[in-house]
Amino acid sequence: MDERKERDYHLVFMQQEAYKEDDNLRHKEVVNLFVKATKRRKKGKSLSGITVLVCPTNQFDDGTNLKVPMFTKIKMIDEATVHFGNFLTALKCDWQNDPNSADTPRRVAKAYVNDLWAGRYNGFTDITSFPSDGYDGVIIERNIPLTSMCSHHHQTISGVVHIGYIAGEKGRVIGLSKLNRIVEHFGRRGAIQEQLTSAIHQAVDKVCENNRGVIVTVVATHNCVSCRGVKHQGASMVTTKASGVFMDNNNLVRKEFFDSLKINNGGHQI
Repeated sequence: MDERKERDYHLVFMQQEAYKEDDNLRHKEVVNLFVKATKRRKKGKSLSGITVLVCPTNQFDDGTNLKVPMFTKIKMIDEATVHFGNFLTALKCDWQNDPNSADTPRRVAKAYVNDLWAGRYNGFTDITSFPSDGYDGVIIERNIPLTSMCSHHHQTISGVVHIGYIAGEKGRVIGLSKLNRIVEHFGRRGAIQEQLTSAIHQAVDKVCENNRGVIVTVVATHNCVSCRGVKHQGASMVTTKASGVFMDNNNLVRKEFFDSLKINNGGHQI
């Protein structure tokens, strides 16, 4: 902590796993720094001396309740605006003298913080669940819209997500719209499709306590395939993550899930 005192206030938002790895950083210290910085903001003092580090050890683990304060987002946008302007300049783009591009660095920075990567900076919403009341059949929600971004080239991933699970007699049923919220949250973080599929599966598996099995299938197209490299239009990628009874290829509930995706599937038949 002494080293940090030599500089201005340093806010480090980290997941619990990261706290364990850094013996010099304690939750109380982070809270104290946060309070001091908030007071500076209220008094109208500059935040230029505050360095904000978002340090997830794994952006898809249990630390997804991370929520970045509004004043931090404002500072992130300010810093990203400068860097993206430098990026355009390095590409020999005279953006400052182009009326259509003069505000592009700020627009892009705001888009990342408020939309494209909003899941990184907004806390994970509370997920409503209810007792299954003895229902032990398959629950399937198909065609959940997905918009995400590939980590490799920062190109759009778009498609649908299909989720199925069996709550079990003593399990819990997830509120229907909450499955959509889970997809939206993890989609707005930036990832490769394989990571995204696993993250959605993990979240459903955790919320649906005492379940007998969870299965998630993502069908998506990637702009990094259609707009660069091979430039092939229409190719889609299918990824599936399964647990419990859905892991058995011969199990009838797995067949029921995949059969349901072939019916009125909005062009995303698999």
